[in-house]
Amino acid sequence: MTRLIRHPNLERVDDIYQQLLQMHEGLDEAQSLQASARLILLLANHIGDSSVVLSAIALASSAAVEAAD
Repeated sequence: MTRLIRHPNLERVDDIYQQLLQMHEGLDEAQSLQASARLILLLANHIGDSSVVLSAIALASSAAVEAAD
């Protein structure tokens, strides 16, 4: 079982961020959510390890709850 990598581990972060912003340009809220969901599912499939994906979901969910408080 692979563990979720939580330290910076990505090259060209600024380019990726820019592409993420561009992905949402011109989309309404529903289309934007669909595009994000497709991206998430593509990346989850690429990871291919359910335990890693579930760990990431739990971490993202707890961070969202903390941000809302």
